[in-house]
Amino acid sequence: MKRIIFSFLVICVLWTAAKAQYISNVVEYVPAPGQYINTAPWGIPASANSLIGGIEGNLNLGAFGGYVIFTFENPVQNYPDNPFGIDFTIFSNALPDFSEAAVVYVMKDENENGIPDDNWYELAGSDYFFETSIHYYEVNYINPEEAGADIPWSDNQENTGVIAANSFHTQNYYPNQDSFPRVTPQNYILGGSYIKGDIDKSNAANVKSYRRAFGYADNTPRGTAPWTVPDNPYTESIENSGGDGFDISWAVDSDGNYFDLDEIHFIKVQNAMQNDAGWLGELSTEITGACVVSPDNTIPGETDLVWFETLPDTIRTETIQLNPLCFHMGRKTQTLAFDWDLSMQNAEIDVNNLMNLQTSGTLEITISLTDNPEISHTQTVYVDLNNRISTNSFPKISIYPSPAQNYLQIDGINNVDLRIFDGTGKSVMQMNHYQENNRIDVSDFANGLYLLTLSKAGVSKTVTFIINQ
Repeated sequence: MKRIIFSFLVICVLWTAAKAQYISNVVEYVPAPGQYINTAPWGIPASANSLIGGIEGNLNLGAFGGYVIFTFENPVQNYPDNPFGIDFTIFSNALPDFSEAAVVYVMKDENENGIPDDNWYELAGSDYFFETSIHYYEVNYINPEEAGADIPWSDNQENTGVIAANSFHTQNYYPNQDSFPRVTPQNYILGGSYIKGDIDKSNAANVKSYRRAFGYADNTPRGTAPWTVPDNPYTESIENSGGDGFDISWAVDSDGNYFDLDEIHFIKVQNAMQNDAGWLGELSTEITGACVVSPDNTIPGETDLVWFETLPDTIRTETIQLNPLCFHMGRKTQTLAFDWDLSMQNAEIDVNNLMNLQTSGTLEITISLTDNPEISHTQTVYVDLNNRISTNSFPKISIYPSPAQNYLQIDGINNVDLRIFDGTGKSVMQMNHYQENNRIDVSDFANGLYLLTLSKAGVSKTVTFIINQ
């Protein structure tokens, strides 16, 4: 959805090595509604075929859930010795301060029938483990059946909204059934993984959508040829081909457990964001092609990364739970030690990664690896305790049994999001729209002290409880 911002590069490359392997076949293209859908060159069936054979194509996936499935001529091998472990790169028209992140799934043709009917495995990116990420998200889009009209939608989290029409594109944004026969005329549902992202609309004329750390398509700008030499996804600088590199070793199963695949045959790219960017319209992933990485174990680079969940631009509570994540070769790990640094002297973060604030002002929060402080991530927020939202605005709650054994139950709250952290600060459970009197199964949890964070309407409250089976 980058309007007259991205211009195509026409690049002639003299290959001195083996010929690059580009997309050879597009199996399926089902867009979500969007301002570029039903128009050339980005949103018609022929747009999908433009991805074949290079990286200068034009394909728009529309709003959340829109997807494309493609293959290469040969299976993509999982080569740990590839540069940074990267096996293939997806290219787009991403800008330095504008990402329209899409999740990527891979499939091995285990039954060898040549069609994508086996198990999909998501390549878990940096935001996969965030509280705000939803792994079973669905959106129902409704056809207004008229050009220039907003597209209403509702999701499985009890939210509603519209894909807003604008004066730049006056066609019907709902996919035409003649072009997209899988889309039913009245309404249709798209699903998959959702990430919140980080949208900055404080300057209406210069809306920004900040890139995620790694693991998403349409997230990183293009670099320079040769396209078979991937960029390091664990650093912010663009050193080689740019674009978004993916390691098959990031694959997780439906339970979020890493799953080892030796090779894959199908790749699915799905828009993971449901956000409006003001005058720019909906966030809608664009991709322009993909390329398999050439094996080369001589390219050095950092393979550790530290990250934490995106915070609100303004914090109005005295405490807020942070969610630190450490990665090695793109896999989440507990073996890397990290440190916090806060720019406010009277702000602190305890051993459970709960940040406590006492004064207002601009706050820089930096997390870094203990053994390599240069590997770090910083967020800047504004603390406004003059207009604080007290966590006491939560009604009096009751948690029982105490200590908890096989289950936990909370009374005095309704329709809140909750998250449980163990004594090390690791998130062990999250639940959206918890309803009073529902039992929470903790039978698989080890004995010990836990933190329970409750969130609703921008207010959060953290309490402790004990499990003693």
